[in-house]
Amino acid sequence: MSSVVQPIIWAADHLQLLDQRLLPQEVRMLACRSAAEVARAIHDMAVRGAPAIGIAAAYGLVLDAQQGRDYQAAEQVLAESRPTAVNLRWALERMRAVAPRSADALLAEAEAIHQEDLAQNLRMGALGAALLPAGAVVLTHCNTGALATGGHGTALGVIRSAHAAGKLKFAYNTETRPWLQGARLTAFELAQEGIPGKLLADGAAAHLMKSEKIDWVIVGADRIAANGDTANKIGTYALALAAKAHGAKFMVVAPSGTFDLHCPDGGHIPIEERSAAELTEFRGAPVAPLGYAAYNPVFDVTPASLIDAIVCEHGVIERPDAAKIAALLG
Repeated sequence: MSSVVQPIIWAADHLQLLDQRLLPQEVRMLACRSAAEVARAIHDMAVRGAPAIGIAAAYGLVLDAQQGRDYQAAEQVLAESRPTAVNLRWALERMRAVAPRSADALLAEAEAIHQEDLAQNLRMGALGAALLPAGAVVLTHCNTGALATGGHGTALGVIRSAHAAGKLKFAYNTETRPWLQGARLTAFELAQEGIPGKLLADGAAAHLMKSEKIDWVIVGADRIAANGDTANKIGTYALALAAKAHGAKFMVVAPSGTFDLHCPDGGHIPIEERSAAELTEFRGAPVAPLGYAAYNPVFDVTPASLIDAIVCEHGVIERPDAAKIAALLG
């Protein structure tokens, strides 16, 4: 099952990234020719989603290697672009293992990371869809589709697979403040593929779950601690609490590279905070009093106790804990 959107394209001597800041009004590719340009695209949210960030960073290292630039400097600038998403660090560590060889070896590894992510997504899509009842009504948060990955998607990949299998009745998606990834990107992908869905404000999710039976809340992850605590887009924790209160099940979908087995629990996950302007302005126009302070964490941590299942390419972990995760991932 191929994706109708391709956010990351390797073009021999440069990397093309779909500028997701402009969607859905405009489809424009950014041409990156250095690790620094890739890092800027990651930091500035032109490319986002933990798996996609890791893939883009791997290609960024190739760009500098092709030009004979310092490898360690390239790795450092990429590592600093987003601190929470563990896939970024995972991809850089994997690339480091082949760095002493050649630019061609690095390119082969980056392409392998890219293709493996797509294969993992298809596997997770099938595993997650199998958990859903016939005629499932689901809710998802942020964007976890082809735009956020190497193709197909993680949480949205489960929704795509369920739709293809005839199991999905309806998919609700949040707008996802403050970058509106749900409104701009998830709705874009659902509409592109004819999946029945409806957009709602973040604050309407609990009311929706009270008013209508939601079978599963399905989300992605930026980092999963050894005990199953999961960092994801801000607002995920509130959805998990609402799901618990209203009888909806809660599913996290992420590849094994998102697990950080060196991180014991969610209290040790660094939470990125971004500029107040992301809340106090919209496309440069003020929406709050000038100079007004804002609290802008872009991730939160959902405790493992609120998660019914974590789906990765190796299998499904129901009611996750440290022992079950260690048993599956070794």
